[in-house]
Amino acid sequence: MTTRIGVAVMAVLLVLYLVLVGDRAVKFLLTGEPVAIAIGVALIVLPLIGAWALARELFFGMRAEKLGRILESENALPAEEIPVSPSGRPDRDAVDAVFPHYRAAVEAAPNDWRPWYRLGLAYDGAGDRRRARQAIREAIRLHADS
Repeated sequence: MTTRIGVAVMAVLLVLYLVLVGDRAVKFLLTGEPVAIAIGVALIVLPLIGAWALARELFFGMRAEKLGRILESENALPAEEIPVSPSGRPDRDAVDAVFPHYRAAVEAAPNDWRPWYRLGLAYDGAGDRRRARQAIREAIRLHADS
């Protein structure tokens, strides 16, 4: 629940920022000066990119959470706990022992979203956020196609 509150607070702050920057952009555009107009256009384009990125991340989170709830209702979430060092880094040997199982499951059923999602959770638990997001995006895509 605290994650949702944090996301909501950040989203509200970003929207507030976008509104304030948008106001400044309009004021720059209304000056009629070429340099000010260029700044105004940049101030419109950059917040649009920010809004797009925010929407993309929120939709990703909602779809990933939906798949997680489905797996939880099926009692199919991974049960392994990867031990971590005092610094919070995952134990490399434990990670290396867990991944072959999840990779083999994906290779056995490459068109099923469930193994992809579990692989993403394993990557996330190991601290590899980039691969975790790729695997979960693939799970979302496969779920949408089914």
